[in-house]
Amino acid sequence: MKPKEGVVDLLNRVLTAELTALHQYLLHASMCDNWGYERLRHEFRERGTEEVDHASQLMDHILYLEGKPDMQRLGTVKGGDSIPELLNADLALEQEDVKLLQEAINHCAKVGDYTTRHKLEDMIKESEEHIDWIETQQRTIKQVGLENYLSEQIKKEGS
Repeated sequence: MKPKEGVVDLLNRVLTAELTALHQYLLHASMCDNWGYERLRHEFRERGTEEVDHASQLMDHILYLEGKPDMQRLGTVKGGDSIPELLNADLALEQEDVKLLQEAINHCAKVGDYTTRHKLEDMIKESEEHIDWIETQQRTIKQVGLENYLSEQIKKEGS
């Protein structure tokens, strides 16, 4: 199926954002594992798995549109020296992702590609859920203090 004007380019930009998010979440999971924060390691790994699914869906859709997935680009992967720094980096990443997805959704509506638009709308919901989770963690840190918050992250949920 031939794509509408500009759709494949936007999808490749979204793919770059998803691949960057995947790498960042995997880095943060490894950092949390190294620091002994098992619950946060699990959460970051889950986010990474969701980004793999998004990237895979994007590649499939780009190929369906007879485009070529651009796997050569990656944005800046940000780490940090503390859990608050990791959360801040992830919040900024997800907010940029939502902004890009909204741009792509608007473009798809403008050019009449409602199939792609629907796929992107599903993705933006998950990004907004990620933002909500991060903001909840940040709010919890403010309410209970960093030390109390981190003491709860040492063990896995249900342990």
